[in-house]
Amino acid sequence: MTQSIVTVVDTHIPPEREAALLDGYRRMLAEDKPDALLHTELLRGQSGAWRIQTTWRDLASLQALRQAGKPPAALALLNALGAAHTHTWFTVEAGLAAVAAPET
Repeated sequence: MTQSIVTVVDTHIPPEREAALLDGYRRMLAEDKPDALLHTELLRGQSGAWRIQTTWRDLASLQALRQAGKPPAALALLNALGAAHTHTWFTVEAGLAAVAAPET
């Protein structure tokens, strides 16, 4: 069974730069997306903490994207904002995807 991969990019953004982050992320969503991308979200934490969390089909697909030479979109966005960041990835070992109840 192929394991999905979640990449996590953490940063701190001062309040005066939040609008630029939100606009940049929305622009990123409007661009062509790699086939291996399953899900991405921008999360706001406390005290200026932000996270871009993205789920990929599998590690091989993610590695192929990295070897293509184009910088990861999330890292490019934060670099353009001059924001320091950390990044890592995780294998999805278990999870639950809730199914929305049908509307009545």
